[in-house]
Amino acid sequence: MKWLKARQRRWLAVTIAATLLGGQIAQPVTARRRPAEVANAAIQRDLVYKRVNGAVLTLDLYCPEKVPDPLPVIVWIHGGGWHKGKKERCPAVTMVQNGCAVASIDYRLTDVAPFPAQIEDCKAAVRWLRANASKYNLDPDRIGVWGFSAGGHLAALLGTSGGVKELEGTGDNMSYSSRVQAVCVVSGVEDLLQLYRDATGPLGAEMNPEIKPALEALIGGPIEENKTKAIAASPITYVSKDDPPFLIIHGENDSTAPVSLTQSFFAALKAAGVDATLEIATGRGHGVGGPKFQPMIKMFFDKHLRKQGKMIRTAGP
Repeated sequence: MKWLKARQRRWLAVTIAATLLGGQIAQPVTARRRPAEVANAAIQRDLVYKRVNGAVLTLDLYCPEKVPDPLPVIVWIHGGGWHKGKKERCPAVTMVQNGCAVASIDYRLTDVAPFPAQIEDCKAAVRWLRANASKYNLDPDRIGVWGFSAGGHLAALLGTSGGVKELEGTGDNMSYSSRVQAVCVVSGVEDLLQLYRDATGPLGAEMNPEIKPALEALIGGPIEENKTKAIAASPITYVSKDDPPFLIIHGENDSTAPVSLTQSFFAALKAAGVDATLEIATGRGHGVGGPKFQPMIKMFFDKHLRKQGKMIRTAGP
């Protein structure tokens, strides 16, 4: 009996240890799901910027504390293949320390509505920020946008489709402009028709298998049967000389959004006379980003969202 009791004690110890260890492993997963935080910031969550077909769309607004002048704004658009992702994960909150307000937005995903719902929502968020600028101490003339992956696609589309009536949608604040003054695109998609053809053609075996279903869900069917819609959803379609400045960051070995498409988009911007910079990350894939590129992004927004002759700054001694 002694050996049985000893065995039971050992089993109990192992079970307790496993439970404790499991709790320790689970903590980082839970932490990643928490809303983004930033020191010395006033945070207002779940501000409703649009109601459409029963959906309530919200944004989180991060602002530096004790700022005397209206703040430039950076709109963060999350990625996730247009079918997942949430505003709570917001790498752009670091820009609060640079004296910018950051608005991290949710938008309708493809299980709720196909394109153009997503860009209509992004434009509605920009209009809402302008309509409520005085309430939240924002500068309506200095709004930039930053997005990753699917969010990069929407950021690029915001940048090139200013004034395109077919993508504006309907609703409140329609008297306000949805144009933005600076665009940062990370691992974005700028030509959906060509991406689809790459993914379903000879290059398909080397590319992410999720591309085809994600594009079809966005467009609402096979792209070869919906070419007009795919073209309408592509930022490269609307490139013109009045587009805002672009900073584009892309991985050299991106198998989800081939760098060749981004290079073509960059070439189109430059040909139109747009102020554009392309940074190709050597050896990196689709998940390009992180602290390495923060100084570059900070300098870009500081250059294009500051007032003439005045740097973006927070109040202080």
